[in-house]
Amino acid sequence: MTASTTEIPGYIAGTWTIDSTHSDVDFVVRHLGVSKVRGRFAEVEGEIVTGADLADSKVSATIKAASIDTKNGDRDAHVKGGDFLDVEQFPTLTFVSTGVRAEDGEYFIDGDLTVHGVTKAVTLDAEIGGFADGMAEGTKVFGISATTEIKRSDFGVGTSIPTAVLADKVKIELNIEAGLQS
Repeated sequence: MTASTTEIPGYIAGTWTIDSTHSDVDFVVRHLGVSKVRGRFAEVEGEIVTGADLADSKVSATIKAASIDTKNGDRDAHVKGGDFLDVEQFPTLTFVSTGVRAEDGEYFIDGDLTVHGVTKAVTLDAEIGGFADGMAEGTKVFGISATTEIKRSDFGVGTSIPTAVLADKVKIELNIEAGLQS
């Protein structure tokens, strides 16, 4: 193990399945320049591979676009439609890492995010809570949280909606738990 992996409590190399029941993919976007609209995607699946060296780790995740929930059915229907996500044509959002790194005690996951059929490089600022063996549900990696900020226009999402109505910047927040595959 490298110095960066020994700083993560209980670090275990292995292949992990994202636990969608205990994981959240949330977003925040400013509306009318004043309020913030918050939402989440309820259905996420994927895999995390932790290498003996943290730099050898990788992540892949798929989010069902139609699982969006902003606590407003009319807004959800609009966001699922052609003005935004167009879930009929683009049913998933995906993330595939291209690198995992530690710098000055902070963790970063670089990767390719695909939204609305457009792929762009993003960097997730990550925190890793730790690993626990012997839990009732098996061995877990928990407390993985990560944030990034994207521009919806970079992905061709909502380009007909003026930024005075809906900001271009979208903050994405992830809280992930995963179980070790046997």
